[in-house]
Amino acid sequence: MAFKHLFKAEAKWISSQNSESSSRFYSKSHTISLEGKPVLNVSAAKAFKGDPALYNPEDLLLSSLVSCHMMSYLYVCSQNGIEVLEYTDNAEATLEVSPDGSGRFTEVRLNPKVVISESDKIQLALELHKKANQLCFIANSCNFPVLHNASCEVI
Repeated sequence: MAFKHLFKAEAKWISSQNSESSSRFYSKSHTISLEGKPVLNVSAAKAFKGDPALYNPEDLLLSSLVSCHMMSYLYVCSQNGIEVLEYTDNAEATLEVSPDGSGRFTEVRLNPKVVISESDKIQLALELHKKANQLCFIANSCNFPVLHNASCEVI
């Protein structure tokens, strides 16, 4: 039986135009509120005339994938008796924008670097990224490939 969970978010944008502004240009900055959590100040990416100091939807999508994969990975490692000591990822996402202004992510590349406690489990630790990807809620919701270039070492 599938379990369903409902997540809610509120977006709020208010025009900051003054009489000198053209109606073609508007602020991209807005807030996203999630109950019981700090408000996120969000804008468009700098490439789309947003505030580069704020998070943008593209940042948040990539961050969601990185975070979800890491949590799924830590879960499958715990299920397989692998002690993870450190986990870092320097991920990249490729966004293609069409001439009509539409766009889509074409791929995300995760580059997880994992440190574990036992050298005889390195191969299994590397293989578990595939299982983590199969479990990741966010990766399962994407219509583009989520690729992995994982490395693993022992301290």
